[in-house]
Order: sequence, then structure tokens, then C-alpha cells
Amino acid sequence: YTSLIDRTIFVLWRAVMFALPAGAVIWLVANVHINGWSVAEWAVDFLDPVGVLIGLNGVILLAYVVAIPANEIVIPTVLMLTVLTAGLTDAGRGRGVMFEAESASATSAVLQAGGWTVLTGVNLMLFSLLHNPCSTTIYTIWKETRSVKWTILATLMPLAMGAAVCFVVAQTWQLIRDG
Repeated sequence: YTSLIDRTIFVLWRAVMFALPAGAVIWLVANVHINGWSVAEWAVDFLDPVGVLIGLNGVILLAYVVAIPANEIVIPTVLMLTVLTAGLTDAGRGRGVMFEAESASATSAVLQAGGWTVLTGVNLMLFSLLHNPCSTTIYTIWKETRSVKWTILATLMPLAMGAAVCFVVAQTWQLIRDG
């Protein structure tokens, strides 16, 4: 019983320490504006060339950055950022608000409006399998190794592998499509 309570409190503490700031960051990037664009729109515009090169897009890359505290919020963040950057007014719950689409067809409509293709979906699945760990995992790696070097390596190596696999798939897809 004591062990269960200790572990529960520990997990809840980590959730508060990492998830609460993440929620604030997500809200800020979507709702703070510079020269008429939200910080999210600026970031998506900056990340889009790299995202397209590896068969994803800037929305997906930004979603993975702001979702480091909790990887399970990547898809809701992608939907929120797609609604925001594509200027959709009939989807979601408003600018900069996470939501869950009411149906698969509603989700499909949002993603298609964001320029998604089959390649985007395939590479999102591959990247999800290989990308960097969440912040609590990164923290646990540091806590157990007490090594900044190993923590950085354990964080960046899967990220590099995910990007490399997506790049190869995107380039192969392009070669096949161009015939």
C-alpha cells in the first residue's frame, strides 16, 4: 500500500511539474501574436521546409516540440495547430484550443485542409515510433545516469533516427511518384 501511494504521488508530481508548464507553453504559442501572426504560425512557417523534406510538415514538428512533456498530446496539438494555421473556422473549439474531433471524417477534413497526404500519415506513424522520449523519461534517464552526455544522447539519437527514416521514406516516395 505504501509503495503504491508513494509511486502514485511521484507520478502525479512529475505530471504537475512537466504537464502544467507544457499546457502554458501550448496556450502561449497559439495565443501570443507578433505582427499579426501567432508564435505558433511563425514557428510552423519556420519549421515547414524541414518538415516537408522529411515527409511531415511544420505543424507536426512544432507539435512534437511542444508535446515533449507528454507525447500523448501530439495528435490533439496537431489538430489545434492545423486549425490555427489553416485558418479553419468550422473545426475545433476556437483559436489555440485543443480538441478531439467528433468523428473520423471530421479529423480527416482537418488534416486534409492542413495538406496531409498518405506520405504524411505514414511518416507520422514512423516518426512516432522512433522520436525522442517524453520529458519524464528524459528526466528519469538523467536521474539514473547523472550524466548530461547520456541524457542528451538518449534524447537526440531516437530523434535523429526518426528524422532519418522519414527522410528516406519521403525520398523513396518521391522517386516512386516521379517514376
